[in-house]
Amino acid sequence: MDTPDFSRCLSRLQKLCSKAEYCTSDVYRKAMKDLDGDAEAAARVVASLVKEKYVDDARYAGAFAREKAGLQGWGPVKIRFQLRAKGISEETIAAALEEVEPEKAADRLVRLLAGKARALEGDPQFRLKMLKYGLSRGYEYDAVEEALKKIGS
Repeated sequence: MDTPDFSRCLSRLQKLCSKAEYCTSDVYRKAMKDLDGDAEAAARVVASLVKEKYVDDARYAGAFAREKAGLQGWGPVKIRFQLRAKGISEETIAAALEEVEPEKAADRLVRLLAGKARALEGDPQFRLKMLKYGLSRGYEYDAVEEALKKIGS
């Protein structure tokens, strides 16, 4: 038997999930908060949302990867790390990262590094700082090296 709290929580989360993408772990955490820590009821809410297609981790991971890569310039390492932290499976993460076009990511990295190079002009630790910057944005070492060659550093 569903309690009024359960129904209220389910309704609130359906409304929330219809406006934006959320992953299973985010929705579970919100349900736990709404239901005062009732793990069984929270799991039922999440199961209902997944069954009704309000929550889909694959859809969430794809949207997350496209948004972070396209708008914020994150590399695949950082995207993978963040999705893992949200409890998304490795297969789902791999599929989501395939949606990010490697050529666009490489061009984005070159643009990011070129902007940083202007800010670091004349710095004695230029190369080290550029490498650290590229790595901190979530790109692999080899990709950062290749981008640095393209901008002539």
